[in-house]
Amino acid sequence: MRVSTAQFYFQNSQQISQQQSNVNEQTQYLSSGKRVLSAKDDAVNFGTLTGLKGELSSIEQFERNITIAENRNSLQETSFSSAIKVLETLKQRFIQANNGVLGDNDLASIAQVADNSFEQLLDIANNKDDTGGFIFAGFQTNQQPFIRQPDNSVVYNGDNGVRELSIGSNVDVTLNQPGDKAFLNVENPTGDFSANYLANTSGISLQSAVVANRGAYNTTTNPPDYTFNFTSATDLTVTDSLGNTVFNTNTYAAGQTVAFNGLEVQISGNPLPGDSFELQPDEEVSVFETVGAALDWIKQGTNPANPTQHGVDHAEILANIDASINHLLARQAEAGVNRQLIDSQKNIHADNELIIEGSRSGIEDLDFAKAVSDFQQSQTALQAAQQTFVQVRELSLFNFI
Repeated sequence: MRVSTAQFYFQNSQQISQQQSNVNEQTQYLSSGKRVLSAKDDAVNFGTLTGLKGELSSIEQFERNITIAENRNSLQETSFSSAIKVLETLKQRFIQANNGVLGDNDLASIAQVADNSFEQLLDIANNKDDTGGFIFAGFQTNQQPFIRQPDNSVVYNGDNGVRELSIGSNVDVTLNQPGDKAFLNVENPTGDFSANYLANTSGISLQSAVVANRGAYNTTTNPPDYTFNFTSATDLTVTDSLGNTVFNTNTYAAGQTVAFNGLEVQISGNPLPGDSFELQPDEEVSVFETVGAALDWIKQGTNPANPTQHGVDHAEILANIDASINHLLARQAEAGVNRQLIDSQKNIHADNELIIEGSRSGIEDLDFAKAVSDFQQSQTALQAAQQTFVQVRELSLFNFI
């Protein structure tokens, strides 16, 4: 069969081009360390790889979110721990202030400790995260949430917003506890009401006041506040804010439950004629309100206007300090539960990542020994094709004469 010069050049050029393409392809495999670079290498496995890489990408995003969530909850947990320590120190000094042997100078020193405790708690409640956002401000992270007023009341400028972050498929974790929940919504140790003592010569105190029957509790017909008046140790009359009598007895006994309008009230102590107090709705007492009350109590010094009531107030403030500590312990525990969830998801992602990465590696990663062998074979074939082309091209009819 006759082969024209043009045909000869075309065929050899095609052969060399193919061999060069093989060498280039093997070079890409070796330089990337991968044996599946595109769908043409292995259409089925390339599709599988795309899915696996998508899963790995999702895990990486979850892990970034986990780092953020872990930092936020850890900061809250630490903040609550610090606040608890401040309150425990205040509690010790507040108990000390009531021992009866301290002078005014001693009480002034303890008052300074209480004032410092107030400022420390404010600093904690106004804590910031690594981005400069206030961690206890709800959604209002750019606005200082707690501001102390001249009368020792505290204004909350945040909201009750709770931010969440996805740390797994269908798994979200909270990043923050808003300031009202953290520092304002402390459960009142006496229940749903607090007492405002109008006259108290006996030293009676409110032990508990709860709405035991919500269906019977009618604030329209018998609105609070409810005033308790003892005309004798056994004669008690309770009136609502309209002056209506809601409870009356002449056989009251110390410790008896006083029930009216769906409420159940228990009073500690033995009343004397003229003792009177108002029952005011008050389901929650803020941490700052309690610390402010402790500071005001200490500042009364060694000669309070009503020593008997002064003793009652001390016991109630001390109970509120304990309630604040327990409340912050619960908030700290909530942050701890979040961290446990985060740790659990972190371990799940680590296990899944290992499995998926193993599958990806098995499909995609290059067998270097085989790849080097294939490269050498392709290179040898290319060189042979090139040499053959050169040798044949130099032949002419003169060589055969």
